[in-house]
Amino acid sequence: MEMSNYLDMSALELWSEKLRSSTLSVLPFDFVTPNEAKVVESTYSIEIPESIKISLSQFTSNHSFNVLLTAFVTLVFRLTGDEDIVVGTTTTDGLSQYVLRTNITGETKFRELLNTVQEYEKFALENPVSVADLTAYIKSQNKEISSIYRASIQLGECNTHSRSTDLSAFIQPDNKLVIAYNSLLYKKERIVIFAEQLFKIINESAMAADISVGAISLITSRQSVLLPDPTTDLDWSGFKGAIHDIFSKNAKVHPDRPCVVETANFLDPESKDRTFTYKQIDEASNILAHHLVKSGIVIGDVVMVYAYRGVDLVVAVMGVLKAGATFSVIDPAYPPARQNIYLSVAKPNALVVLRKAGLLAPAVTQYIADELDLKTTVPALEILDDGKLIGGANDSSVDVLAHVQDLKSSSTGVVVGPDCNPTLSFTSGSEGVPKGVKGRHFSLTYYFPWMAKTFGLSENDKFTMLSGIAHDPIQRDIFTPLFLGARLLVPTSDDIGTPGRLAEWMGTQGATVTHLTPAMGQLLSAQATHEIPSLHHAFFVGDVLTKRDCLKLQNLARNVFIVNMYGTTETQRSVSYFEVASVAKDSSFLQSQKDIIPAGKGMLNVQLLVVNRHDRTQTCGVGEVGEIYVRAGGLAEGYLKLPDMTAQKFVKNWYVDNEKWVAADNAKASAATSPEPWREYWFGPRDRLYRTGDLGRYLPDGNTECTGRADDQVKIRGFRIELGEIDTHLSRFPHVRENITLVRRSKDEEPVLVSYIVPHNRKETEEFMSARESLDEEVEGDGTQPDYVVKGLVRYRKLIKEVKNYLRGKLPSYAVPTVIVPLNKLPLNPNGKVDKPALPFPDTAQLAAVAKRTEKREDSATVKFSEMESKVKDIWLEILPQRPLSVEPTDSFFDLGGHSILATRMIFAVRKKMMLDIPLGLIFKAPTIAAFAKELEIAGGNNIIDPFSANESAPSEKQVAKTYAEDAENLSKELPAYLSLDKPLNPSAPLTVFLTGATGFLGSFIIKDLLERNNDIKIYAHVRAADKEKGFDRIKNSSIAYGIWKDEYATKIVPVIGNLEEKHFGLAEEQWSELTSSVDTVIHNGALVHWVYPYSTLRGPNVIGTINVMDLCSSGKAKYFTFVSSTSALDTDYFVELSDTLIEAGGEGILESDLLEGSKTGLGNGYGQSKWAAEKIIREAGEKHGLRGTIVRPGYIVGESTSGATNTDDFLIRMLKGCIQLGQIPNINNTVNMVPVDHVARVVTASAFHPAHSELTVSHVTGHPRLRFNQFLRSLQSFGYTVEEVDYVPWRIALEKFVVEGSNDNALYPLLHFVLDNLPQSTKAPELDDRNARTSLAADASWTGVDLSAGKGVDIEQMGVYLGFLVAIGHLPKPTQQGTHELPEVHVDSLLLEKLASAGGRGSSN
Repeated sequence: MEMSNYLDMSALELWSEKLRSSTLSVLPFDFVTPNEAKVVESTYSIEIPESIKISLSQFTSNHSFNVLLTAFVTLVFRLTGDEDIVVGTTTTDGLSQYVLRTNITGETKFRELLNTVQEYEKFALENPVSVADLTAYIKSQNKEISSIYRASIQLGECNTHSRSTDLSAFIQPDNKLVIAYNSLLYKKERIVIFAEQLFKIINESAMAADISVGAISLITSRQSVLLPDPTTDLDWSGFKGAIHDIFSKNAKVHPDRPCVVETANFLDPESKDRTFTYKQIDEASNILAHHLVKSGIVIGDVVMVYAYRGVDLVVAVMGVLKAGATFSVIDPAYPPARQNIYLSVAKPNALVVLRKAGLLAPAVTQYIADELDLKTTVPALEILDDGKLIGGANDSSVDVLAHVQDLKSSSTGVVVGPDCNPTLSFTSGSEGVPKGVKGRHFSLTYYFPWMAKTFGLSENDKFTMLSGIAHDPIQRDIFTPLFLGARLLVPTSDDIGTPGRLAEWMGTQGATVTHLTPAMGQLLSAQATHEIPSLHHAFFVGDVLTKRDCLKLQNLARNVFIVNMYGTTETQRSVSYFEVASVAKDSSFLQSQKDIIPAGKGMLNVQLLVVNRHDRTQTCGVGEVGEIYVRAGGLAEGYLKLPDMTAQKFVKNWYVDNEKWVAADNAKASAATSPEPWREYWFGPRDRLYRTGDLGRYLPDGNTECTGRADDQVKIRGFRIELGEIDTHLSRFPHVRENITLVRRSKDEEPVLVSYIVPHNRKETEEFMSARESLDEEVEGDGTQPDYVVKGLVRYRKLIKEVKNYLRGKLPSYAVPTVIVPLNKLPLNPNGKVDKPALPFPDTAQLAAVAKRTEKREDSATVKFSEMESKVKDIWLEILPQRPLSVEPTDSFFDLGGHSILATRMIFAVRKKMMLDIPLGLIFKAPTIAAFAKELEIAGGNNIIDPFSANESAPSEKQVAKTYAEDAENLSKELPAYLSLDKPLNPSAPLTVFLTGATGFLGSFIIKDLLERNNDIKIYAHVRAADKEKGFDRIKNSSIAYGIWKDEYATKIVPVIGNLEEKHFGLAEEQWSELTSSVDTVIHNGALVHWVYPYSTLRGPNVIGTINVMDLCSSGKAKYFTFVSSTSALDTDYFVELSDTLIEAGGEGILESDLLEGSKTGLGNGYGQSKWAAEKIIREAGEKHGLRGTIVRPGYIVGESTSGATNTDDFLIRMLKGCIQLGQIPNINNTVNMVPVDHVARVVTASAFHPAHSELTVSHVTGHPRLRFNQFLRSLQSFGYTVEEVDYVPWRIALEKFVVEGSNDNALYPLLHFVLDNLPQSTKAPELDDRNARTSLAADASWTGVDLSAGKGVDIEQMGVYLGFLVAIGHLPKPTQQGTHELPEVHVDSLLLEKLASAGGRGSSN
């Protein structure tokens, strides 16, 4: 597409800036996204109801289309979950299209959003540009962008649906809403509901325009029929009886029917099937039950079964249940230490060991003897071929079950009820200790009759025993056939473990029903060729089920219906289900499904409630993401001995009063015609919800789909990462068969993103296998074969590279896994799930082996390192969280996975190994191996390096001089003429101020100082944001964070959205002209503050940005220019020495008239250099080009005088917190130039209105009085903190050990390069003469009525205010002792705390 010839380019640039980095709001799809951008357009039309017209008329001052647009934006927000919303739309006359971008939260009021929409339309009318031209322009700037919005609402006739839009709504003149949509993405049912939800939002907002957009219910009458009602009766007292009682009844009715079949081992020709009847299992379990009862086992006691997969486990489980006890299972496959953990949690009262499970490990036996008080132990339970049950002998030769053999035909008579606990299952817990989940008898039988009817299950079925024996799905394997009177088939371990054999076993045995986890399903279908025609149902539970899993299974079993069941150990049998039709019934069913199979709907009297995250009193409407709660009468009891956790996860249903069910049940019990002995063991109706922690949404047919975990976001180096999103993209890569992504910790406890993949074993994948691979034969020098991790990393290194390149096109760079490990298969735990702890994390030795082999490959480029480069490479590889597969001299430390904290560690390692005194900031100057090695070679001769001095290894700065001084000189040659203001400002006239850095710490207080004056002042406040509304929010929130916002400020602040690094900030010419013609004084306070970035990085924001702000003074109205600099521009030994000389001579310090030639070289960091360069350019503009105003030069800017509100990211505050964490303070006697932020703000504004001289001048901001550094830190002792004062060197050593070697968290960690290099020298500041500042403050008294020319500083009382504030906001702990001074009590409100967490930037100028 070509752009129109008559375009106003400034308007395009303005709109482009407004839409920069916007979120592409994509509504949830019903189908898999087509590989190509195909569109099959469909439309849905509906007459706008009369009720909607009435609702629209309620908004008397708003155009009805803007109300519809606001409702549309609200709906997009609710359905996408995005807070940055972008939609296409038209103006209210329908003549012009534009793109609306706005930010929303659940708390945003509908009325506020409507006002935002109206303001946006005004902007669009003032800056007209066609959407086609805008799209073409943005695409010309970014080739990767395909469209700038995916949904739109327009006023006018429905036109052809755009290929770049998924859904477009049209409000037609004939009073119809027409929605054009891509039917390859959406079902019609979704669109119908979408329209209803749009109308619902309009109706609800009309009734209460101040309603929050997150609190509007999206559920319409159509949805009410589909979605669960959280107030309905779920048959709380519908107990079907105990599973062991129902089993015994089946045994009496069909005693000779086969119950359990242990199938023959196909590897042993002599092996035969072992078949046991219902009568044999019933009698054997009676024997064990009687033994347990006679041994003192009672209801509630836990019996631990040391198990194996076989008939004996069935006998043991039924025997424990008949005794009224709780069974729990230990799998011998778990390590002894893990077994002991389960025993410690369960604290069993008895132990039943199955003979075929083997002997207990000595460590387990010892633990039982030392820690448990067992009532009985059955040492070797086994049912013989003839049905006889033996238990083994304990202390004598007599079998422990001999005394109850004659009771095999009789019941124990133990009565249990729905709230007795038959099972104790384990689920993962914090710190590696599993949680015990107490099951309830209610759930074990309640759902079987419904399942039998729904899925056609009967006594003729043959079930399989495939679940992990210690995992709760094993209960389904056992109890389902025993309830129905069906048969249970038990495979051998060889059947399960031999590739392709499991499918053959099922087909040969005629299995009809199976319970699987997705991992076990993958094992079943892997390398399988034998068909399973008998299999009619496969129930999946325990993990995400994919379409790929279903296709593989149905390729073997064309008659199988696959049922995806969603539930957890805590919900027991109370699960949802979604049935995938068999190929025989509907061969195209899966084609209409997305990649992840839905969770479906709740079974009989089970509800999946998707709860509104913005308003918990509501459930979500179709399409909206919320948190899934399971509501049912069959939930587990809770967690064993964890009442707080139970209360947190098993919550009372807040939608209905539980007493309603209690009253109904009392009436039911009174009307009962026969006794119900189980009621003795029932707590009555309990309407509870289990909080799953999963996110999901309702589909148009009422099914639920899971969208991830509420907590399935990990954070690595500050970035939130969704593991499920990574896995979804990996699963779509054609050469990856299986995958899973985890966060692992490196040897240095650094979080590392790791993906494990199983490549497809097919010809197409071979092209990604590296050449000359014969690793099966290749051996190490010591004769050992390389391990499978090394083999995989070497063999598939081409595939790994291809996968990473693929992911880089799908994910942000920080979400691309650092490590990808190819495996032959994913390991499974005994429960059939992916065994995450068993997934290998390549260690240093393995990665070294990979590197060694990679270098040997003939397809590997030869890379040569110098001796020093090799040393650097080796040190880096020790420090980096994950060894790269290949390293070259040109590789950057940061590209290889390093970051600032690791850089600090690396410098320490270099110092230690090479005995070189190098500064911590060196790596930021020389980030590549070659450049860093060259610096070390220089250090080898000089033993000291200036990390910011210019030399050949410094990064190239294209067109920029090598030194900051040279750069400033060059830039000064291109300055324009400035309009000189030759008369004072008139205090009685309205004044306009242009302010940068408005969202920072100092900037917030400058705004306060300006607007608290008696003058009529208007502020144009520059801010980085998507639009003015968001810019204003940033300004307001920063002020709220420091407790200084007043609502009357709002009318006096106009946000200016632009980029200071661009000419005229990238503004339209009209906006720029408005600023230059109306502004009376400019305050340039904005800067990028960073202590390790080099000058080259800070040059743009801090130097070029300053020149661009100065341009405001070159046209329009003559005006003053005030620049907030920093004493960092004086941080050289020259000025320290000069200061001492001046003080000794009776002076006050460095004069404000000093031209700073003494820091033309030697400044130690890029920030100070950038401030020096900016000052140099400003002085040149004043001396030669007519600029008038003041350079304000503050030092450390600390908290507000009265409230103590402070910037917690400031170095001095970090110093306080870091010393408290360490327990030591350094004795450093330097004075610290600290000034409260409110006084600094006053100096800035006074200088802006009353420059001390007619020519451009400098105002120093210095503390009166000044504390010394040790006095500052001793204030901690004065107010009761336990800190010991030590000299700097031992303090530095202690800090280094504490943080680097001890891996302890410390507030000073990000600044270690600063505090450990030479803190006393770094903090030594010259004394300053501040007569110009005093002059301006005195002059300002005539405007403010307050003379602050005496200055302000920080003393011990002021420190108390600051410490009190930091304690109040939770940044510092309370003192543990009584000090010499009482810590003031400071009160802060919750809103301040909320905003403080996201307050913008450091904002100080030092």
